[in-house]
Amino acid sequence: MSDMWTGERVRLRAVEPEDWEGFRDLARNTLDVRNADMVDPPRSADGFRSWTAERAARPPGGEAFRLVVEALADRSFAGSVTVGEADTRAGRFRTGVEIVRDRRRKGYAAEATELVLTYMFAEQRFNKCEVEVYAFNDASLALYRGLGFVEEGRLRQHEFFAGSHHDVVLLGITAAEHWATHPRPSVR
Repeated sequence: MSDMWTGERVRLRAVEPEDWEGFRDLARNTLDVRNADMVDPPRSADGFRSWTAERAARPPGGEAFRLVVEALADRSFAGSVTVGEADTRAGRFRTGVEIVRDRRRKGYAAEATELVLTYMFAEQRFNKCEVEVYAFNDASLALYRGLGFVEEGRLRQHEFFAGSHHDVVLLGITAAEHWATHPRPSVR
């Protein structure tokens, strides 16, 4: 790893206006409701351009942010990772990751999440990260469990999506659990 934002496969970077097509591709993933978290009405190309330009103009950091997951092999848009619902008093935050269809199952989501966890635990001093995953989303459940997240509960019939109510699985990882399997950043 050359810096805190770069792993072996991906680099996390700021959103740029030209990323609009990548975000459009992510939105198209919702056409297959088995792999989506929600279904939105279609958005125009201009809508994606303005949405992405607005995000690109936001200042970096803060308690909620979105970064692009860029594949190192060809410097292409591979997805995005978000941080939000940060509670600085309690020391916890939430994260989520989306990878475009043709880049899935290549380790990008895991590495992007690990980079965010390292930043939030080492630099922002948070103590816990939480995620919510639809109970039917086996791939995401396997991803987070593989990263060391522990199931903390289940909200029954909690979210309405694609015509019916679904359970949501709550998972969490503490800083100590993360550091038990990952090296801390070094100044050397």
